[in-house]
Amino acid sequence: LQLQASGGGLVQPGGSLRLSCGMSELTSEKRPIGWFRQAPGKEREAVSCISSVGYTTRYANSVKDRFTVSRDNAKNTLYLQMKSLKPEDTAIYYCTLGWGTTLYDTQGTLVTVSG
Repeated sequence: LQLQASGGGLVQPGGSLRLSCGMSELTSEKRPIGWFRQAPGKEREAVSCISSVGYTTRYANSVKDRFTVSRDNAKNTLYLQMKSLKPEDTAIYYCTLGWGTTLYDTQGTLVTVSG
């Protein structure tokens, strides 16, 4: 399995970021994929998930109405559009299979919301 998140950075509260996750074709094919995050000193939190063809999505209550998950199967890429960011969204974000917190991408991408 190959998943690699990117696109994190420093953003002010209320700002937006778009994360991307590149996957191998074998990883993405016909599978639900999603995002989880881990803030410093906290447990991993499942954030969002999208079905294999993108018709069904799921979000944690903490990000609902602010985050949008999408995927481009032709490009083997998963996205997470984040808006109205809050300091409590600060975390390392990881992409994963399905709705969960299994670590495949060992690096993740750091999102820091501060201003």
